[in-house]
Amino acid sequence: MKDELMSYRCNAEMDKKTLDFLSDIPSSWPFLSRLFAFLLGSAMTLVFAPTELYLLAPFLILPILFLALVATPRESASHFFYFGFGLFITGTYWIYISVHIYGEAAPWIAIILMTGLSLLMASFMWLAGWIISTLSLGNSWRIFFIGPSVWVLIEWLRGWMFTGFPWFSQGYGQIDSALSGWAPIFGVYGVSMMLLFSASAILTSMVMTGKNRIAAVMLIFLPWILGSFLNLVKWTEAYGEPIRSTIIQGGFSQDKKWLPDQRQSILKFYRDATLSKPESELIVWPEVAIPSLQDQNINFLNQIHHDAKLNNQTVLVGILEREVKSNLSPKIYNSVLMIGDSEYQVYRKRHLVPFGEYFPVPNSVREWMRLRNLPFSDLSAGTEKQSLLKMANGINLSVAICWEDAFGAEQLNAFPHADILINVSNDGWFGDSIAPHQHLQIARMRALEVGRYSIRSTNTGISAFIDPIGNVIKLGNQFKPVIMSTDVYAHRGNTIYASYGNWMILGICFLIISIFGLSAFKKKS
Repeated sequence: MKDELMSYRCNAEMDKKTLDFLSDIPSSWPFLSRLFAFLLGSAMTLVFAPTELYLLAPFLILPILFLALVATPRESASHFFYFGFGLFITGTYWIYISVHIYGEAAPWIAIILMTGLSLLMASFMWLAGWIISTLSLGNSWRIFFIGPSVWVLIEWLRGWMFTGFPWFSQGYGQIDSALSGWAPIFGVYGVSMMLLFSASAILTSMVMTGKNRIAAVMLIFLPWILGSFLNLVKWTEAYGEPIRSTIIQGGFSQDKKWLPDQRQSILKFYRDATLSKPESELIVWPEVAIPSLQDQNINFLNQIHHDAKLNNQTVLVGILEREVKSNLSPKIYNSVLMIGDSEYQVYRKRHLVPFGEYFPVPNSVREWMRLRNLPFSDLSAGTEKQSLLKMANGINLSVAICWEDAFGAEQLNAFPHADILINVSNDGWFGDSIAPHQHLQIARMRALEVGRYSIRSTNTGISAFIDPIGNVIKLGNQFKPVIMSTDVYAHRGNTIYASYGNWMILGICFLIISIFGLSAFKKKS
């Protein structure tokens, strides 16, 4: 295979002696080269929130793409695996905090879950490395097209397989760069693709000469230049009067929130905070703001409903909702109740968190978990198609609970009818880690993709108001009570992404891979 690939290396424009040396590095120094790939992936965490060093991204991707150019598919896949493992093991250490510190599971269980997820995600990168190397045939212009297409396709694949884990899609790290201008057209995966095109063009410019190098250098900057112009496009428009909105963040730590002696103080805080903002039309509480079931708080909820009606307010309350039907076991949903209008409206979370809200394990394992006082009960998922929550003034609200907002395509059925995005979350599970910052970055991308204001209310932070171009216009402090208000506007119209979702970018990826895959097959035959 190596001899076969060498015949296509870099259009024969790279010095053969240099090429031979670079090609031998993975096999001659296997430990060091894989350690280097691991460190590159670990450094990639710096591209994302809270550090947001987005200009590092193309230069961290460049070496791993270069390996795919000069190494065999097997060697390339191995190095991509270590790159992915470095990224996910350093970028998702907050799983340990969630499972052990707040979930009170044994440390070894938390380590197994964190490491297992990282290995699974790294396996997707292994596949990307193998395909890129196989189809590129050592040709720099081929890898310019193949690298971004395969990388993005694998990002999308890991975003839905095995319930999906779309964290660390490269596009999220570019929310503040010029490349974000592509989001209203192609979504977060389109931003990823433009970043990969730029990194691939750097690689191509390094190994080419003459006019080919000049063309490659121009292609480095083209996605950024076009993205800057696209950022000037107004995809949706505001309509109607400003809507005075308030976020209420309790700031109650996860380890104390569910203590029985805290319940009354929590209820009092949320009611008093709501009453302190009579001028607000819309008030948003966090995910499961009330630490008990809905049917255990009927009187309290009726009081909030009465107060809201007096002030002509809409209040969104995060709470666990219990549904009991005769002859059936009760179902418990993670819900958002809309109260203050003539009747309650409800949104039930559809995309649950594995090993957090449900446990995909056999009954024997579930019994073992019960005997060791570990969480073992499942929440129920809401139906796929649910009506938008409609305020008395006709404003439609699209609600996502917690990590549902990481799955942008799942929310597109709400458009163009949805006027405002609502995200309620509880990032208190992750303590003072990078996870809440990453989650806010994801929420910003969702607002930019569809051109809508987003109101994000969390239990301990980071709560924020986000404008239709993804900018944070008001931010709450973490781990403290927050009551903050601002005016938001309903928006109408559709971005291209809101109309077509991921199909456009996936179609481009499949087309490129098909063309170059057929070409590679013909060359080998």
